[in-house]
Amino acid sequence: MKKSIIIASVFLIGCSKTTFNPKWMEEKSPATFQARFETSQGDFEIEFSRDLSPKAVDRVYQQIKHRFYDNVVFYRVVPNFVAQFGHMDSTATANNWDRYKVEDEPVKGSNTKGTISYARAGLNSRKNHLFINLKDNKRLDTVFYNKVKGFPPLGKVTKGMDVVEKLYSGYSNETMKVYDSLAVNRRAFLKKFPKLDSIKKVIILK
Repeated sequence: MKKSIIIASVFLIGCSKTTFNPKWMEEKSPATFQARFETSQGDFEIEFSRDLSPKAVDRVYQQIKHRFYDNVVFYRVVPNFVAQFGHMDSTATANNWDRYKVEDEPVKGSNTKGTISYARAGLNSRKNHLFINLKDNKRLDTVFYNKVKGFPPLGKVTKGMDVVEKLYSGYSNETMKVYDSLAVNRRAFLKKFPKLDSIKKVIILK
């Protein structure tokens, strides 16, 4: 995976998290909402804005509300680029959430430092993998990959950016070199990269 491209990938393990309900897909996000990410390095908060990418913000709202990102790993942290995370439960992703891909939307904001966007690998492929920009990555606003242009930001870190910057980045892109071969075995992946930080839980703030 090249540094200039953010591609959505899926970890696969044999366990289920929460019984999936297709009715969740009908839930709409408030115009704005804040969420607290409790991680192995501390807490940070993100404010999401529906104006930036309505369909995507609805989806991240649904995922956070139903505890989709609890106990996931920051599996790709590249210094001076991005911190990327996504779900590792094959039942929750490939068989359920992943069936409801987020339609493409135009880029309204910019991938500046602290903003968060969905990773994607082509047309209508946004699903569950997100990245936080560790610097101004404005080229991601217009990069063209697999017939789709740019990565629409959904919100921005409003508190605890110093925590995001402390996430372990020593593996850089090394994790992606074996991502596909170890994706079927989370334990093997984490054994190879034991210093990776993780999200303990995500809470929508009232």
